[in-house]
Amino acid sequence: MYAYSLLDDCVLLYPVYALLFSDAGLSVAQISSLFVLWSLTGIVLEVPSGALADAVSRRLLLWTGPLLTAAGFALWTVAPSYWTFALGFVLWGAKGAFGSGALEALVYEELSHLGAADRYAHVMGRARAAALVGVMTATALAGPVLGAGGYGVVGAASVGACVLTAAVAGRFPEHRDRETKAATDAVPTPASEDSSPGWAASLRAGLSEARSNQTVRGALLLVPAVTAVWGALDEYTPLLVREAGATDTEVPWWLLLIWVGATAGSLLAGSLRGLGTAGFAALLACAGAALAAGAALPAAGLPLPAGVALVALAFCAFQLTTVLADTRLQNSITGPSRATVTSLAGAATELTTVTVYGTYGLLASTTTHGTTFAVFAAPYLLTALMLACKRPGPGEDT
Repeated sequence: MYAYSLLDDCVLLYPVYALLFSDAGLSVAQISSLFVLWSLTGIVLEVPSGALADAVSRRLLLWTGPLLTAAGFALWTVAPSYWTFALGFVLWGAKGAFGSGALEALVYEELSHLGAADRYAHVMGRARAAALVGVMTATALAGPVLGAGGYGVVGAASVGACVLTAAVAGRFPEHRDRETKAATDAVPTPASEDSSPGWAASLRAGLSEARSNQTVRGALLLVPAVTAVWGALDEYTPLLVREAGATDTEVPWWLLLIWVGATAGSLLAGSLRGLGTAGFAALLACAGAALAAGAALPAAGLPLPAGVALVALAFCAFQLTTVLADTRLQNSITGPSRATVTSLAGAATELTTVTVYGTYGLLASTTTHGTTFAVFAAPYLLTALMLACKRPGPGEDT
């Protein structure tokens, strides 16, 4: 699991693909349209792929997905153009949808099979930390490799990383519970859907659980509330740091500090997996306050290191709450369509993220990046307040 997470994000194209697009002659509007296509692909495929994972095999989707991105990155490298970039993003979006829901469901149920479901937060926290190490490694290597061999070598290394990820995914165990499978197949299927009864039954079972189970619904909605905003803001942190006074050559080093904070949050998840709703709300409120303060400090004339340190602290808490929110969701699911329910949370996160991108673009065009970051601390403070005032439902932590 840790090797899979590290290799999946140790892709040298990630830090430089925007440069590849620009050097290929694409305008900013064209590049933005690629990002929108990427997000829309994930949104459209998210829930159907989750149902497919429940009906067929989670492992199958986890090793197929990286091969799709390998094909896309190969196209980018061999024949760079707007349309090959677009096709690559469609393949990349499909890969993301294949893994979202399937990965969490496989890990949780394999741990449950071993009698260790309570280790889920610990395992996923370390896996997310491994992914961040992969990001940092790719960021450190991308510049030297690009300088030495150009986009061809960077692309070849990226394709290789994807193939290795698929090979590791093929080693995952998968013990599907026969009773769970039977429960899924027992859901009535209309005659018009006879061609894929397993998929249709999985989809209906997941939608039904999310709709009818209050605890599952609350846990599902908490995932995008915690994950989407900071996940989108991460794309703009280089602009925030440069605006605060860092030179272009210094920006990666300050970003490294922020990623170290997020990595620490991942590693803390196992120790704090029993955090109740009140503690979760307090942690989220502190994260929002740290984000607002860190973004505002440079504008107030205070040192850049203090501002970046506070943003890193906020990202540490955001990453921690992201893992804990996912753990709450997995613990609340009792039906057979775990990947489908988790994919619903993923789809909600993608939709919210697209909204954040659009809102950020509007705000940042009229004010500073620091002010925009501070504004986006408000949703976290509001979510924390709602959690603090919420009465726990049956089976929920206090």
